[in-house]
Amino acid sequence: MFFSYICIFFGNQQNYLTFYILNMSKFDPATAIQRIDGRDANRGVNPAICDSATFTFPEAHLMTETFHGETEGYFLYSRHWNPSNLALCQRLAAMEGTEMAWVTGSGLAAITSALLHEVNAGDHIVASMTTYGGTFAFMANYLKKFNVNCTFVNMQNLDAVKKALAEHPNTKVVYTETMNNPLLRIANIPELSKMAHAAGAKLIVDNTFTPMIFSPCRLGADVTVYSMTKYINGTNDCVAGAICGSAEYINSLIDVNNGTCMLLGPVLDPMRSASINKNLHTLHIRMKKHGENAMYLAKRFKEVGFKYNYPGLPEHPDYELFCSMMNEGYGFGGMISIDMGTADRASKIMELMQQKGVGYLAVSLGYFKTLFSNSGKSTSSEVPEDIQKEMGMSEGLIRFSMGLDNDIEATFQLIKESVDAFNK
Repeated sequence: MFFSYICIFFGNQQNYLTFYILNMSKFDPATAIQRIDGRDANRGVNPAICDSATFTFPEAHLMTETFHGETEGYFLYSRHWNPSNLALCQRLAAMEGTEMAWVTGSGLAAITSALLHEVNAGDHIVASMTTYGGTFAFMANYLKKFNVNCTFVNMQNLDAVKKALAEHPNTKVVYTETMNNPLLRIANIPELSKMAHAAGAKLIVDNTFTPMIFSPCRLGADVTVYSMTKYINGTNDCVAGAICGSAEYINSLIDVNNGTCMLLGPVLDPMRSASINKNLHTLHIRMKKHGENAMYLAKRFKEVGFKYNYPGLPEHPDYELFCSMMNEGYGFGGMISIDMGTADRASKIMELMQQKGVGYLAVSLGYFKTLFSNSGKSTSSEVPEDIQKEMGMSEGLIRFSMGLDNDIEATFQLIKESVDAFNK
């Protein structure tokens, strides 16, 4: 159902802007966001916050027509659309180069809604075995309740993906992360898109680690999902998610009769939308600084002989692929890891780093302070240990989400002191 207020999305300069963006040879997500006129009806520089759950109609027939998508300019109910959510969605769609977006109450709500919307009982999913633990658990365990099965493969092995698709002609979704969690390998979105579409499936990509750096839908993905809790919001004060795709797809998600998001109701609170909307305008600055700090550490880790992993240096196996898909100017991301060999060793070193002020021993990412955790015992703990080993994840892996540290050399010295203190 193509609801009436979608005309707000396409009925002004946004329509031309979206067309222009999608046809640019060089895509600039930050400029796309900046070009949107966000003034409210009272000429406020920020969109007004709308905390109404429901909306009035001047005439009864307009309510009926809005339910049927036969009129323009009216909102119905905030589980479906809200003006504050719409303002954020306009900028997210501009950032992604997609026609539309829709925001959810958490990142996992975005992921699970997008997946559930594409499958029925008896269908199949081909997914990356290296993925966020909650996503893995949903596909491996929860979907079985609905007779939906999943084959997990190494997404860097395109032959394995092709084989899985051939063995499961009932596959409806190929699912991957652009930069996977926590091994920081890069998915070949253009090739995966071709393979998925040839098999009659959709490609859904989680771009949480690399907003602005990559634009998956411009590279061939059908749907891009985010945990906005992380980089997009950037202040770790809320949980939120986003789904970006075509107008037809987003409208199908929120159809009043059979839309997964409309019927399951994972909508984001408009107060949070307004807050995230403002933070989105500094995302490009933050992403550059996160990446700058991670790059500095990678080079210093290399100098001192730490076993590190960062996709921004040529020795990374996906460096060339990364460069071929990236939007220039946003760096190589703020995620970096070091391998301390064992979980016990990693735990003690993380405790020392927190004591010395490197950052916080905490899950999540995209914060202005550095966060670190042992992935196998935290964000990937839902993944069985045998699969962790199969994917090549060391039990001593420490994942860093680099903060906005102004003196990154001092941060490096504190990390080195922590490692050296444990080694004594």
